[in-house]
Amino acid sequence: MAIPISIEKLMNENIVEYARIEFKENWNPEPILHTICAFANDIDNWGGGYIVVGVKEENGMPVHPVTGIPAASLDRIQKDLLALCHKIKPLYLPVCEPVVYEEKHLLLIWAPGGYERPYKSFESLSKDKKKVVAYVRRFSNTVKASEADLKELHSIGNNVPFDDRVNPRAALKDLKVPLITDYLGEVESALYPACYDMSTKELAESLKIADGPTEFFKPLNVGLMFFNDRPDDYFRYTQIEVVSIPDPTGEGMTERVFKGPIHRQLVDSLAHIRNSILAEMVTKSSDRPQANRVYNYPFSAIEEILCNAVYHKSYQIAEPITVRVEKDQMSITSCPGPDRSISSEDLANRRLVSRRYRNRRIGDFLKELKLIEGRNTGVPTILKALKENGSPLPIFETDEDRSYFTVTLKIHEAFLGIDIPEVKPRKVRRSREQIRNEVLELLRTNDYSQNELAQQMGYSGVSKTFSAVIEAMINAGLIKYTGCESQRSPNLKLEIIKKDPGKNNGRSTP
Repeated sequence: MAIPISIEKLMNENIVEYARIEFKENWNPEPILHTICAFANDIDNWGGGYIVVGVKEENGMPVHPVTGIPAASLDRIQKDLLALCHKIKPLYLPVCEPVVYEEKHLLLIWAPGGYERPYKSFESLSKDKKKVVAYVRRFSNTVKASEADLKELHSIGNNVPFDDRVNPRAALKDLKVPLITDYLGEVESALYPACYDMSTKELAESLKIADGPTEFFKPLNVGLMFFNDRPDDYFRYTQIEVVSIPDPTGEGMTERVFKGPIHRQLVDSLAHIRNSILAEMVTKSSDRPQANRVYNYPFSAIEEILCNAVYHKSYQIAEPITVRVEKDQMSITSCPGPDRSISSEDLANRRLVSRRYRNRRIGDFLKELKLIEGRNTGVPTILKALKENGSPLPIFETDEDRSYFTVTLKIHEAFLGIDIPEVKPRKVRRSREQIRNEVLELLRTNDYSQNELAQQMGYSGVSKTFSAVIEAMINAGLIKYTGCESQRSPNLKLEIIKKDPGKNNGRSTP
């Protein structure tokens, strides 16, 4: 099983917080055992952590050049690690991989949060000392768990985050290989070069997006959210709705609904907001040569709010994320509200520091895609963007039951009273051959109706040309309807039946 992040990215890029990385210059079994135990307990639901053996540490940071470990000792260390992990109760096995960095051999150990918390390990490896102790991470330190920590770990163990649970209604084939490979390429994963030769099961195991015994190996919810074309089939109203209401009466209202993998709907909705809703005003000042530039709403503030809405939403609640754009304000709402550790006073003072993340696995994937940071930096980023733009402070709103959370941005005063027409997306012209190729590419990953295919390709509806291309493809034996031929309609699903030579049509078997 491969580790889905390269040693280069782990060492050089700020994707994983250093509180989740432990550097060890040498193989030192006892503290490494305790740290693995602490990462497995994952008391703050950060997603576990990484141990890099062969790197010296100063003040929590790696020292370059790295010292490395002898190549001849790698096999022995891995055998020692396996024996060491049998001293963790219940049994917990991390993922380890020898890697080369700066021409030196290192051992990279990945210890994601476990399902059977609390985990305990031997306090000492001395033969005459058999006391077992639970360990947790506090900032960048491994410490013994207190009684309060143990109670919390029992509670967490009984409440595995929803995104990290097995989905019994789904099958392994519902994880779409093309979406997985696209993701691995986008994050430059060390797994990417080999992924085309791997089965769906191997990819799912490597990314930890499926779990269970051999006879009941099922996708995790997070896998369906990121690597299925229609996560709303499993989690109702998993979508982002952008509603523009230029007039209080509702006249001229427009609505765009973004579906699909949650990171794609996030990127697409942000692009729509940037291209169709945001506006810039440029004015000249007599006392300086530079022009004054302000926006009705700063994009970086909207980006931060919407990304956090996707991150912190409960996907057990059948409510969409909504972006409501009115004449003088924009509000973004998701469900539920902030957890109880954030007081009403904190909300009033715009101080939202959460100790625990609701969706740790969603956070891991969004961090690797560089869509979020996950270090409680969201509100400071929003406030900074608004201040630099000269915009009013945001308004945070929830109810007593914390059933929803709304962030409202007031329009910049320079735009008050100005009508900003929504920019309509520019239509993309395609040749019949281009339409044919794109339809085949989409149908290699999933079955779609004509309406769904048109939507996926950015059309507002099914045109005569589009229908003619579909009909020609059916007559050529490339695709067919999944239902009765006599019931053809734009909503009836189509599937691919003729394989292109030399291709596996995007589907991989376990």
